[in-house]
Amino acid sequence: MVLGLLMAITAGSLVSLQNIFNSKVNVYVGSWTTTTLVLGLGALASFMIGFIFEGKSMFNLSNMEIWYWFSGLIGIGVVTCLVQGIKRLGSTYAISIAMTSQLGFALLLDSFGWLGLEKVPFTPKQLIGVLVIVGGIIVFKFDKREEHHSSKAS
Repeated sequence: MVLGLLMAITAGSLVSLQNIFNSKVNVYVGSWTTTTLVLGLGALASFMIGFIFEGKSMFNLSNMEIWYWFSGLIGIGVVTCLVQGIKRLGSTYAISIAMTSQLGFALLLDSFGWLGLEKVPFTPKQLIGVLVIVGGIIVFKFDKREEHHSSKAS
C-alpha cells in the first residue's frame, strides 16, 4: 500500500510538472505542435524503455481488446485540453479542476463498473469528498483577498 501511495503521489507531481512544461512549450509553438512533441517524445521514450525491460514480449498484443488501442488518442485530448486550460486559467486552477474532474469520473467508472472495472459500491462519503474538493477550488478561485491584492498591485 505504501508503494502504491508513493507511486500515486509521484504520478500527480509528474502530471503537474509535465503540464507546466507543456504550457511553456505552447508559448513558442501551437497546441498541435506541443501535443505532437509531448506524445511523440513520450512514445519514443516508452518504446526504448519498454524494449529494454520487456524485450520482444512488448509486441505480444494478441489478447488485448481492440478498443484499448485508442488510449493514445485520448492522450491527445488530455494534452491539448490541459495546455489550453492552463493558458486560459493558470496552472493551479486548471490542474485542480482537471484533477477534480478525473476524480469524479473515476468515481463514476468505479461505481458503475464501466469499461471492465470491478464495481465498487458508491457511498455518500465519496460524494462528500468530491464536493469538498470542488468547494476548495471555488474558495481558491474566488477568494476576495486575492482579488483585492491583485487589483492593488496593478
